[in-house]
Amino acid sequence: MVDAYYGPADLAARAAAEAPRPPAELETRARRLLADLAADTDLDATRRRFLSAQVAGLRTTAAKLAGERIGYVDEVQACYGVRPEMVAEDTFAAAHRRLDEVLPGSGPLGERYMAWRETQVVPPDKLRPAVDSLAEDLRQRTATLFGLPEGERVEFDLVTNEPWAGFNYYLGDLRSRVVINVDLPVPSAGLGHLVAHEAYPGHHTEHCRKEVGLVRRRQHLEETIFLVGTPQCLLAEGLADLGLEVVAGRRPEPVVASHLRPLGIPYDADLVAQLAEAGESLGTVRGNAALLLHDQGADVDTVVDYLARWSLLSRPRAKKAVQFLTDPTWRAYVYCYVEGVALCRRFVAGDPARFARLISEQLTPADLGAAAA
Repeated sequence: MVDAYYGPADLAARAAAEAPRPPAELETRARRLLADLAADTDLDATRRRFLSAQVAGLRTTAAKLAGERIGYVDEVQACYGVRPEMVAEDTFAAAHRRLDEVLPGSGPLGERYMAWRETQVVPPDKLRPAVDSLAEDLRQRTATLFGLPEGERVEFDLVTNEPWAGFNYYLGDLRSRVVINVDLPVPSAGLGHLVAHEAYPGHHTEHCRKEVGLVRRRQHLEETIFLVGTPQCLLAEGLADLGLEVVAGRRPEPVVASHLRPLGIPYDADLVAQLAEAGESLGTVRGNAALLLHDQGADVDTVVDYLARWSLLSRPRAKKAVQFLTDPTWRAYVYCYVEGVALCRRFVAGDPARFARLISEQLTPADLGAAAA
């Protein structure tokens, strides 16, 4: 549940020294804390809403661990603040038709698209220089638009045997370790997004700005702990997914190409842009896959086939995606991506000042929904 922590060392030491508490006891304590928060009229209303949403998510996880039967849809809503629904497959079929028109060549779309995508990968020896080049550019753009605190820094590492493509380990003191999973070849079409998501202006930027503004200046120590199963995650993933277009434009492909092409990495900016536009709705296929798996009782093989068909993935990549959906920690987390970016895009509505709020303030999905309504 604890994704990262950089708060007071004595609290971490106390937690480490105590015996684990039974989940039922934690659920009871969470209920009491929710009641205390509701009664605390001296607490700033924004902070109280944020804390209450966080505790409600944690209460749900404790209740599940204590044996309470909670349906998947209810779990997602209680933990992340959005209620998932199936997306009509007609939406995906329409995206397939648009992709078929854009993608060169002939033959079945799935085979053609997978064949093209497997040629558009970053050679292993070019991955680190490409990441470093993109990160420096995106860092400068982020600093110009939003400002970055003095002394912030990111280290990138390559790892294997993980269920995700990339991960930000925020270490505190304005430092992040960003790891990129190389279990499968890294697609060149997604590399700019990956660097923006994990570093600038995504996770690293949000953590740095909140460490300076909320923790150091206002002593909001709750910001020093990042907790899976809370609405904090949905907004963090949503703003990180939105980040590249905020700093590089709605179609950032020419910016990405300026870093990849000089390194000899295959990347056709015009085609990547057309394919991204045509297939944008396919990002919601994984939400349907999660509902099939956890709400409708489909078996893993059926869900792998579903993802391969509608997301136009090779079977190894579809299996990798389902590995994330079946991980006990991340099974509901997929909706942080599926719903998070849509919610954040509606809230920002093209205004960088609103994105600045996302990376600086304690907001909840309900806050964003109300502001965008």
